[in-house]
This record gives sequence, C-alpha cells and structure tokens, in this order.
Amino acid sequence: MAEDKHYMTEDGKQKLEKELELLKTEKRKEVVERIKIARSFGDLSENSEYDSAKEEQAFVEGRILQLESMIRNSEIIEEDTDASTVQVGKTVKIKELPDGDEEEYTIVGRAEADPVEGKISNDSPMAKSLFGKAPGEQVMVATPGGDMKVEIIKIY
Repeated sequence: MAEDKHYMTEDGKQKLEKELELLKTEKRKEVVERIKIARSFGDLSENSEYDSAKEEQAFVEGRILQLESMIRNSEIIEEDTDASTVQVGKTVKIKELPDGDEEEYTIVGRAEADPVEGKISNDSPMAKSLFGKAPGEQVMVATPGGDMKVEIIKIY
C-alpha cells in the first residue's frame, strides 16, 4: 500500500525528528519504569496504574510509528519566491467579504498544521479553495458553517 506524501518545511521535519528522538530515548524508558512499578503492586487484573501505563505505552509506540512514517514519506516544501499564486509553503492574506475582516494563513502540510499559529493544512477546505489563485481573485470557500467568500489580498 502506497503511503501519502507528507508535505512539510525543513523546520517542520526537524521538529518531528526531535519529537521522535524524545519518544524513543526518554518517554519509552519512563513508561517502562511506570509499568515495572505498577507490576510490583501485585494483582494486575485490578491495577489501574498498570492499565494506565500500558495505555500510555500503546500511545507512545503508536506515535513513534506515525512519526517514522511521516518522516520517511516527507516531501520538503522548497523555498520559492514566486508569489503569483497560492501554493503550499506560501502565506496568503485574505479579506472576508463583505465584512472586510482580514486574516493571514500559511499553507503547510497536515503534519505542521496549527490553526492557532495561522498554519493551515494543504488538505483544509480553505487551502484547497485558494490553491492556484492569484492576488485580487475572489474565491468561495465551503466551510462547516456555510460558504464564505474571500478575496486574496497578498501572497508571500
């Protein structure tokens, strides 16, 4: 089964690699120690500390596999000075119509998406609607709350 490419910046890839290293070198050891301590409490059938530690171990191991896959299938977004159209790696300033509220989003791969920081996934409805569009164009964006019309002000 072919895995999807994970688009990301070099910085984003380095962050994932740091998280992976932390999970493998520190978090795994912590969880194993918690399991060891919980086992010493005796009967495992009614040992909530043991159950909790095993659940955390499953989460950590799952996250390690996920990060390894994302890193292995990463495609680095190259720096590009072309600001003529919206594409992955670009920041776009938009104006909501008709009210005129302005917002900025940087379009990144889903591994780096952080809406609070203004980084939206290339898979998001907003990014998909904006792709390939140029400053001055008006675009209709389908959102869970209904359609929204925006105008592209600037791309950089």
